[in-house]
Parts: sequence; C-alpha cells; structure tokens
Amino acid sequence: ADFRATHRIGARRDHSGRHRQLPRIGHMTTTYLWLKALHIIGVVCWFAGLFYLPRLFVYHTMAHDEQSRNRFTTMEEKLYRLIMRPSMIVAVVFGLWMLVLAWDALADRIWLWLKLFGVVALLGYHHYCGRLIRDLAANEDSHSERFLRFFNEVPVVLLIALVILVVVKPF
Repeated sequence: ADFRATHRIGARRDHSGRHRQLPRIGHMTTTYLWLKALHIIGVVCWFAGLFYLPRLFVYHTMAHDEQSRNRFTTMEEKLYRLIMRPSMIVAVVFGLWMLVLAWDALADRIWLWLKLFGVVALLGYHHYCGRLIRDLAANEDSHSERFLRFFNEVPVVLLIALVILVVVKPF
C-alpha cells in the first residue's frame, strides 16, 4: 500500500469530516522537487550568512584600529552583497514558486501563515543587517557589543521555529 495513503500524510478532513488527500502535483512532481531543492539550498546559504554576519558586527565593534575596522567592513559588505542577498533571492523566489503551485492545498493552513510571518521577520532582519553594515562603515556604532551578541541569536530562534512549523506542522 502507498505509505502516504495508509498513514494519512498530507491528508486533511473535508467538510464531511472524511480524510482526503491533498492534490498531487502529477506531472509537476519533478519540477516541484527541483524547486524545493533549490529553495532549501538558498535557505541554507542565506542562514549561513545570517548566522555569521552579526558575529562580524560584534568583532567589528571590538576593533579599535582603522585597519581592522576597514577589514571588517569589507568582509561584511562582501558577505551581504555576494552571498546573503543572492541566497535570500533564491530562497524567496523558489519558495514563492512552490507556494503558487500548492496554494489551493495550503492556503488555509495556519502553520503556513506563521511561516510566512517568520519569513517576513527574516527579511526585516536581513535588511536591518544591511543598515548596520552602513552604520559601522561610517563609524556610527549605535549598538553595544552586548546588543549585537543578543542580535546574533535572532536567526537561530527563527530557524528553530520555522523548521518546526514546516516539518511538524503543529497547526
């Protein structure tokens, strides 16, 4: 028997209370799996940057000589521009593409709306990091080292929440 059917994976109740399978993507299965793979690659690369960049901010604020500060500015700008921004675009584009393909099956899922809220929060965090890069490059350190150490943990919390929402689908 089909594992998916016997274990009700992807099933939900219709108005009569009976389980029904989410619509299969049919000929789009291979396409959808490629989209998912590319989305995951984008997310992994984006999070690598989201984890590392705030740590660079901490080191940048601890540096007192001009040469070190310039080196951190260069590292931060390259990480943001060459790795984080393209990875974010890949993650968002392929995530939205998958969402469009599966919208009818997912539109009423609470976990999806919570995930989308988390993604919007990540986008805000990402762009705030861009602002911090500009501020630090201009020697306008508006945040303490302690703040930046806590700021560094935000993507960890969001990642944990998003993975649980997507894998467990508790709502």
